[in-house]
Amino acid sequence: MASQDVLSQTTRLASSSALLQVLFRVVTFGLNAFTLRYLSRELIGVVNVRLTLLYSTVVFLAREAFRRACLSGSTKRNWTKTINLLWLTFPLGVFWSIFLGLVWLHLLEVPDPSVVPHYQAGVVAFGLSAIIELLGEPFWVLAQAHLFVRLKVIAESLSVVSKCILTVILVVLYPQWGLYIFSLAQLFYVSVLVMCYVIYFMMFLGSPEATKKSFPVARMKALLPNLVEDETFVNWKEAWLTWSFFKQSFLKQILTEGERYVMTFLNVLNFGDQGVYDIVNNLGSLVARFIFLPIEESFYVFFAKVLERGKNVKDQKQDDVAMAANVLELLLKLVLLIGLTITVFGYAYSQLALDIYGGSMLSAGTGPDLLRCYSLYVLFLAINGVTECFTFALMCKEEVDRYNFVMLALSFTFLCISYFLTHWHGSIGFILANCFNMGIRIAHSIHYIYDYFKESTYRPLTGLLPSPFLVLVYILSGVITGFSEVVFCCDKGWMARLIHISMGALCFAATIVTMFCTETKLIHFVRSQFLSRYMKKGT
Repeated sequence: MASQDVLSQTTRLASSSALLQVLFRVVTFGLNAFTLRYLSRELIGVVNVRLTLLYSTVVFLAREAFRRACLSGSTKRNWTKTINLLWLTFPLGVFWSIFLGLVWLHLLEVPDPSVVPHYQAGVVAFGLSAIIELLGEPFWVLAQAHLFVRLKVIAESLSVVSKCILTVILVVLYPQWGLYIFSLAQLFYVSVLVMCYVIYFMMFLGSPEATKKSFPVARMKALLPNLVEDETFVNWKEAWLTWSFFKQSFLKQILTEGERYVMTFLNVLNFGDQGVYDIVNNLGSLVARFIFLPIEESFYVFFAKVLERGKNVKDQKQDDVAMAANVLELLLKLVLLIGLTITVFGYAYSQLALDIYGGSMLSAGTGPDLLRCYSLYVLFLAINGVTECFTFALMCKEEVDRYNFVMLALSFTFLCISYFLTHWHGSIGFILANCFNMGIRIAHSIHYIYDYFKESTYRPLTGLLPSPFLVLVYILSGVITGFSEVVFCCDKGWMARLIHISMGALCFAATIVTMFCTETKLIHFVRSQFLSRYMKKGT
């Protein structure tokens, strides 16, 4: 596949992912806001921190390394061996689910049954849901590798909306069920997710469209483990790369979910405070899930396909190097500006957002300060996502192994800093520790990118340097909206709130206009790659 075609399909995948996720998440956003009125902070803390951590740990440890290894390189490979390798995620998931389930049941503090009933059933259900989701892993990798634009997003969105609707119905009708509600909703979520993939491939395989695309799998039976006569069961190069990524993914999971591990194993916050922290964390990470994650996942595939892993810049096709450098520069500029916008405007509108979303349960106490700090953390998330997706797409096995040692030291440092900062500044300490963690990871990735391109004429890291005039507009917007919050928000009535919102809207409009005037190359890239398919539909 030509590099330009890969870029076109990758940007379609990223933009479709972002737009469809926004559409479906708006529905779930409203449903979650409704459910908050019926639940205790303690129940939210157990579900969203303790049990969700069990589920996310199992699926991450079981599949993340396989995904990265099997999505590297060309789609022209022995897919039978790749599918065989992917099916190893299932027994691995069973192992992690049983092992961690026993830890969650017998080694961790058990919530008060009168406040959070049916904890044991919740642990079993969330562990089982992780195993069920791993049944769809070969389908997910095939879809991602062949850039199926809508399948992934529609499957995930439908499953999330179905889960939210079921949760609302059960919370309203049977509030006394406690964790049974969320256990059933979680099992329903993964079942819908896997069935979406299975049904799609049952319809797609053997169809004229599959034949036209020369799809490497012809029957559903080929998506099950198969022995290849006179050949090894798996591709050993992919298997060893998976092992390297597995060691790295174990450490990355600690860094990604570090604050939840500290909460869960060290009991630095009670379940109620954990609930508030998690709600604010989810609210603050909306843009990361809507925009940054689809960009990271889609462009990891782009860089892995356009540039060859393990080769230096001189040994690559120079046309591909030029395109990759240009795309990397513009992606960095794009996520930087999104992150700066959230940081600047998030500071002055955190308390208002929490009050509208969850009432005084969220807007009183540490909630607003948590969301303000998270607005800064989003900037770190934005830059780290793009720099790491390029770095991981290009690292050879030896470089991945060396990076594992860096991650090991960083993991230990992060956990120590999280523990001490939490004792010093409560739940805000978790976000400050995450900023430190992301800053170190960004520095490593920037160093790798600089070394990779230093023997060429390309300097993609200039994407991290916005226009000075735009920086000035950001500063002025921050000052004006901050003053507006002090004067008009948030206990002076709805008229004062509307004035505060209007001030922010004017400053935001001025920022966008300045972007269009100063970042013309970026605007052209977004319009030509991300928005062109939607503009064409409208003409």
